[in-house]
Amino acid sequence: MKTTNRDLLIPYGVPYFAYVGIALLSHDRLPVNIHYTLKIIIVPLLLYWAWKWYAPITGPKKILGSIFYGIVFGIAGLAIWCLLMAPFIEITGNPWSNSGFLLRVFSAALIVPVFEEFFIRGYIFRVALQWDVIRKKDAIVSPLNETLDNNHINDVKPGAWSLMAIGISTIAFTAGHLVVEWPAAAAYSILMSILWIIRKDLLSCMVAHGTTNLTLALYVYFTGHWGFW
Repeated sequence: MKTTNRDLLIPYGVPYFAYVGIALLSHDRLPVNIHYTLKIIIVPLLLYWAWKWYAPITGPKKILGSIFYGIVFGIAGLAIWCLLMAPFIEITGNPWSNSGFLLRVFSAALIVPVFEEFFIRGYIFRVALQWDVIRKKDAIVSPLNETLDNNHINDVKPGAWSLMAIGISTIAFTAGHLVVEWPAAAAYSILMSILWIIRKDLLSCMVAHGTTNLTLALYVYFTGHWGFW
């Protein structure tokens, strides 16, 4: 039986929602160290289970180029994130313990970029693009069902995009963040969409996402601006 976008929703979505679910269920119930330890154990196991269904992270361009662009866009993303968050937070914030900080850095730099980019740019962006194309065909009665039941995201050409795909994926990405982070998250998602269009792969987006999270962690640690964290 042919695998469809509807079938792919579970392997693409489960690691994302597991991460969010652990955060919600353990909030104010478990120590931070245990909270992040659970994430570090459970989410990679889910990624390992789902990997066979995932789209390739590389594209038609050279890997080293994607890594370079990812680092550059990641640093730019750090600047955008801090500039757009600063008006809505108390910048000094409360410092984390060293152990909690290290666990969060590991999670944010190595795990979050993988499952989040797979779900947002790998799945939602491409499904939205296919739906956008199909909905413009008058003969299709239910564009969403057609997209989910008779299409596969791997049929999307690397780097393909539409304004609707950028918009829907940006809304999805932003919704997964705190309200004070929404302006920064929306701008960051658009930046990652631009990177996908330029480099035509998920690798560059994952590298950028990891770079931003790592450099943000280093920034708050050495400046004491824990409000960004």
